[in-house]
Amino acid sequence: MPSLNGKPDVMFEDDDLPYEEEIIRNPYSVKCWMRYIEFKQNGSRTTLNMIYERALKELPGSYKLWYNYLRERRKQVKGKCITEPAYEEINNCHERALVFMHKMPRIWLDYCQFLVGQCKITRSRQTFDRALRALPVTQHPRIWPLYLRFVRNLPLPETAIRVYRRYLKLSPENAEEYIDYLRSVGRLDEAAVRLAAVVNDESFVSKEGKSNYQLWHELCDLISQNPDKVTSLNVGAIIRGGLTRFTDQLGKLWCSLADYYIRSGHFEKARDVYEEAILTVVTVRDFTQVFDSYAQFEESMIAAKMETTVEMGQDEDDDIDLELRLARFEQLIARRPLLLNSVLLRQNPHNVHEWHKRVKLYEGNPLQIINTYTEAVQTVDPVKATGKPHSLWVSFAKFYEENEQLDDARTIFDKATKVNYKQVDDLAAVWCEYGEMELRHENYDQALRILRKATAIPSKKAEYFDASEPVQNRVYKSLKVWSMLADLEESLGTFQSTKAVYDRIIDLRIATPQIIINYAMFLEEHNYFEESFKAYERGIALFRWPNVYDIWNTYLTKFIDRYGGKKLERARDLFEQALDGCPAKFAKTIYLLYAKLEEGYGLARHAMAVYERATQAVEPGEQHHMFNIYIKRAAEIYGVTYTRAIYQKAIEVLPDEHARDMCLRFADMESKLGEIDRARAIYSYCSQICDPRVTANFWQTWKEFEIRHGNEDTIREMLRIKRSVQATYNTQVNFMSSQMLKATTSSTGTVSDLAPGQMGIDDMKMLEQKAQQLAAEAEQDKPKPKEKILFVRSDTSRSELAELSKQANPDEIDIDDDEDDDEDDQGPEEVQLEQKSVPTAVFGGLKDD
Repeated sequence: MPSLNGKPDVMFEDDDLPYEEEIIRNPYSVKCWMRYIEFKQNGSRTTLNMIYERALKELPGSYKLWYNYLRERRKQVKGKCITEPAYEEINNCHERALVFMHKMPRIWLDYCQFLVGQCKITRSRQTFDRALRALPVTQHPRIWPLYLRFVRNLPLPETAIRVYRRYLKLSPENAEEYIDYLRSVGRLDEAAVRLAAVVNDESFVSKEGKSNYQLWHELCDLISQNPDKVTSLNVGAIIRGGLTRFTDQLGKLWCSLADYYIRSGHFEKARDVYEEAILTVVTVRDFTQVFDSYAQFEESMIAAKMETTVEMGQDEDDDIDLELRLARFEQLIARRPLLLNSVLLRQNPHNVHEWHKRVKLYEGNPLQIINTYTEAVQTVDPVKATGKPHSLWVSFAKFYEENEQLDDARTIFDKATKVNYKQVDDLAAVWCEYGEMELRHENYDQALRILRKATAIPSKKAEYFDASEPVQNRVYKSLKVWSMLADLEESLGTFQSTKAVYDRIIDLRIATPQIIINYAMFLEEHNYFEESFKAYERGIALFRWPNVYDIWNTYLTKFIDRYGGKKLERARDLFEQALDGCPAKFAKTIYLLYAKLEEGYGLARHAMAVYERATQAVEPGEQHHMFNIYIKRAAEIYGVTYTRAIYQKAIEVLPDEHARDMCLRFADMESKLGEIDRARAIYSYCSQICDPRVTANFWQTWKEFEIRHGNEDTIREMLRIKRSVQATYNTQVNFMSSQMLKATTSSTGTVSDLAPGQMGIDDMKMLEQKAQQLAAEAEQDKPKPKEKILFVRSDTSRSELAELSKQANPDEIDIDDDEDDDEDDQGPEEVQLEQKSVPTAVFGGLKDD
């Protein structure tokens, strides 16, 4: 067949005939052509291109054919020199394809990439522009990334800048990318303009996640560090706008503005900016940033001047400019504490503590101190003050006092008393300081007049805690002022005036127990004893327990010292009145004082009755101590036999821990009196509350007692009781757990809050371990096997009993080895039942005797 473009005819092979016939039958079928192309894929490039051309001649609107054809042609020149004519033929193929495929972005992208690879800059730019014009706007995002990457790689930035400007009209949200490019190519002026526009656009959202402040900070850095390149913006106005907009980052913005003037060569303007900054910032962080930058600037100026002086060969000592800079730097460093204090006061002008610090900083400069105090008292609002606002007035007056200007100090105090403080105590403190100043200068009458004036009743009375009323109307109820007035009246006034002051304090119902006691003591010093007792009575009427305790204690003591037994019935009435409603916490002292009165001036039986009442009225923790006192006094007055009933009551009332101690003392007393049976009965009774594993001391004491006073039968009985008690505690699980826990905690110094019935698994394990430990310790501590009495079995060997009996009566007791031990056959339960009836029998027998 004839060839295209006037070329020789192409001969077909036999294998091509089926495809050719199919094409002849269906010339407009893309599938037929694609099968033919796929069959010839491994053939010559010329034949393959000819088949693509024949197919596109029949089907010029097929995207599939054009796309595959162009891709095949690009593969054919891949790796060849871009100057070969084949490249231009392929470009022409792309142009022919775009006649039909101008709405296909993929064709445009491939063509543009192919042209960029040929380094055809102008033709590539024009093709990109044609693609943007031909494609709809929704397809432009596919073209712009390749277009922008192409223009960014161009040697001259002008083309890229113009392309970016067009691009940002369509996608303004990508302004940061353009700004970064401008900064990279050195176009800082336009970058600053674009960045300023972005910062001013409140709807702009950074794709890099930057906040508006971060963008603003970048702008400030850009324009401050490049003052010679950024000419289109008013740098000062922009940064000062940021100062009003970002009040939490003032330090960086002030430093940026000063840096701009420094780089511009305007050093005096930079210094003015630093001074303005340190006088306006309100946080310590901003002040620190500005001050450090200011100090570094001054140091760099001094260093530059010294280098210039050395280069020019001048004498540094004669350089006035250098001396001026050094003095300026030294002054800046010296001003730092004052400047920092000013920052804190701007932050909170009502901070009293900072005002005091400012006064100390001006120490040695009286004029500045006066100005500071004046400014402080005018600035600080007592309602908003942090600290004690009255201290400023007091310190101001003391400053004049120290400089011997009493009239000025009095003027300050007079003004201070008219200030509407938040708290009454502030005004009271001012009055007291005013009076103390007069006392220091021995103006006693003036001090009295001042405090009398302070305590004078105002025309409009007000309650002390009524915040709606000014403090001047409430200070007459201030105990601080009245207390000082009372002290002055005692020292400088008359008896009547002092008494009137105390009476007025009580009438105003602002007295404290100490005031009442002071009043009574004052009357007593002047020998007005009944008046002093009336003062105590008035104080008792004012207060309740526990506040009235000190008054009662002092009153009763003074009354007894004064009258002794002369007014016994009156003293008894006072004690009964004191004990009526007295809490158990304070009853002990009063009962002991009451008993002392009865012992010294009353009847012994009354004293014993008071002691008995005291054992019931005091706190449970003090009952043991009270019983000890009761027993001691009863023994001294009536003899030791009188204490038996007291011991019995103590054993019944006290808890087990103290009851055991009482039993041991009771038994010891009976044994000393020769009442062996009574002592043995007491030991037997006490054994019911003594677990052998916990109270080994009791059993050892009983054992020693039996060794001294007993025989074989009593020792056997003791061992049997011990075995019975042991069995009882072994069967009571909860009690055993509590006792073991108590023993454990006593050794470790800790106390468990769990009840025995509420103990956890870990607590039970701990108890078991402790029990094993105690058992092991008992095994190690026993001196001989025959002295082991922790667990006594019914088959106790006669040799052990004989040994114990011989220790008691070695010449009289002899146990026959063949004697029947019938009593040992009694079970532990029978012994336990027998021991339960011991307490009634014991104390019944003691009472009968």
